[in-house]
Amino acid sequence: MTEQSQQQSQDQHRPSRSRGGLLRSSLVTGSMTMVSRVLGLVRDVVLARMFGPGDGTDAFFLAFKIPNFLRRLFAEGAFNQAFVPVLSEYRNKRPHEEVKKLVDSVAGSLSSVLLLLTLVVLAAAPLISVPIAYGFREDPAKFALFVDMLRITFPYLFLISLTAFASSILNSYDRFAIPALTPSLLNVSLIASALFLSPYMAQAEVALAWGVLIAGVCQLVFQLPYLARLRLLPLPRLNPAHEGVQRVMKLMIPALFGVSVSQINLLLDTFIASLLVSGSVSWLYFSDRLVELPLGIFGIAIATVVLPNLSRKYADGADGGFSVTLDWALRMIMLIAVPASLALILLSQPLIITLFQGQNFTATDVSKVTSSLQAYTLGLLAFMAIKVLAPGYYSRQDTSTPVRIGIIAMVSNMVLNLLLVFVFDLAHTGLALATSLAAMLNAGLLMRGLMKKGVFRFQAGWAVFFLRMLVGNLLMCLFLWWLVGDWREWLEWTTWQRIQQMAVLTVGGFLLYCVSLFATGMRLRDIRGHV
Repeated sequence: MTEQSQQQSQDQHRPSRSRGGLLRSSLVTGSMTMVSRVLGLVRDVVLARMFGPGDGTDAFFLAFKIPNFLRRLFAEGAFNQAFVPVLSEYRNKRPHEEVKKLVDSVAGSLSSVLLLLTLVVLAAAPLISVPIAYGFREDPAKFALFVDMLRITFPYLFLISLTAFASSILNSYDRFAIPALTPSLLNVSLIASALFLSPYMAQAEVALAWGVLIAGVCQLVFQLPYLARLRLLPLPRLNPAHEGVQRVMKLMIPALFGVSVSQINLLLDTFIASLLVSGSVSWLYFSDRLVELPLGIFGIAIATVVLPNLSRKYADGADGGFSVTLDWALRMIMLIAVPASLALILLSQPLIITLFQGQNFTATDVSKVTSSLQAYTLGLLAFMAIKVLAPGYYSRQDTSTPVRIGIIAMVSNMVLNLLLVFVFDLAHTGLALATSLAAMLNAGLLMRGLMKKGVFRFQAGWAVFFLRMLVGNLLMCLFLWWLVGDWREWLEWTTWQRIQQMAVLTVGGFLLYCVSLFATGMRLRDIRGHV
C-alpha cells in the first residue's frame, strides 16, 4: 500500500470534526428515523383496524414486548452505552487493526450469549411464560397462543441485537442514516404479514409473530455491506479475555439498570396490565406507540448523535465542549418535547379516532387509549431527557451513578403502579401515569448528578430561550383549542374529513409555533450545535 493510500485509509477512520455540526447529524438521523416512524404509524393503523384490541393482539404485543424489551436492554441500552465509548477510544488512539480485533471479539461474546439465551427460552417457553403472562393463565387458549408466539418472536432478540451492534459501529463512524432507516424494515414486514400472511393462519395474529422474525433477518443483512465498506465486517471470535471486551462487560453489567429503567418499567406495566380486563395490554400499546412517535424521531435521533460526540469529547479531555454538547441536546429536546406533549394532550381523542377508530376499534377503545396516552404524554419531556442525560454518564464510563438512580426510579415506579392501579383504581391509566412520574424522577436525579459532578452547567441564554418557548407554545395551544371542537363530532365524520381537519390542526399548529419562535428572535444559528 502506497503512502497516499495509507493516508486515505487513515482519514476514512479518523473521527470527523467538521461535518456540519450536531444539528445536521441529528437531522439526517431524524429524517431517516421519520421514515421508520411513519411506517410504524401505518403499521399500527393496520393492526388497529384489522385486529383491534382483544385476546389475539394482547398475546402478540406481550410476546413481541419480551424480545423487544431485552433488545433495548442489552443492545440499544446497556450494551450500546458501554460499547460506544470503548470503540470511540480505540478509534481515537489505536490503529484500525486493533479496532477490527475489538469488533470481532465483542461480536463473538455477544452472539454466543444471545444464542445460548435464545435456545434456553425456546426450550423452556411454557415455564418462562407463567410469570410473564400470569394474567393469561385464566384463559388456557390465550396462554397457549402467547407461548406459541413467544417461541416465534424470541429469536428476534438474537438478530436485532446483532443489528444494534452493527448500528453502534456505524454511528460511531458518523454513518447515521443507515442505522436510522433499518427499523423501517420491521414495519414493512409487519404490514405485509398482516395484509398477506394472516389470511392463511388459523389464528390471524400469529402472522404478526412471523413478521417479526422475518424482519430480524432482513435488518441484520441490510447493514452488513455498510460495515464491509468500513472494513469492520465482524468475524465473530470468542475471546472473552480481550481487554476491550472486559471493559465493555465491566461497563455493561451495572448499566443494565441505569439506562434501561424506562424499559423495565414498561415491562412491569405490561405484566400488571395482563391482570386487568381484556384489551388493557393493547390500549397501553397503542398509546405508547403514539408517544414513541416524537420520542423516536427526535429524542432518539439526538441521543444517537450525542453519545459518540460526548465519548470523543471525554477521550480528548474537552470538558468544556462536553457541557456545551449536553446543553445543546437539552435545548433541542425541549424545543420538540414541550409542544409535542401539549399537542398530544389537546388532540388525543381526534388523533386516535382519525388513526385507529373503526369496526374493530370502538368508541370505548378510543376513550381507554386516550386516558393512557395523556398520562404517558406527561412524561414525554422526561423520557427524552433521559435519552441525552444517561449518555452524559456512560460516555465518561461512569456506570455506578445511573445504577443508583435507576434503582430508585424503578422502585418508585413499582410503588406508584400498586397505588394508582389498585388503591386509586385508575386501571391501565394508572400504569401509564406511574411510568411518567418515575421518568420525571429519573431525569431529575440524572440532571442533579451531572451538575454535582461539575461536568454539566447551563450555558448562557436559557432565560430568553424559555420566554420564546412560552410564547410559541401558548399561541399554538390557543390555535389547537379553538379549532379542535368536540371530539364526539369526529366520530360522525368520514375518514377523509378527519384527515383533512387533523392536517389543518397539526400543520397549522406547527407553522404557528415555528413562526412564533422566529418572530421572538430565534434563528437557526441558535440551535445549530457546532460543538
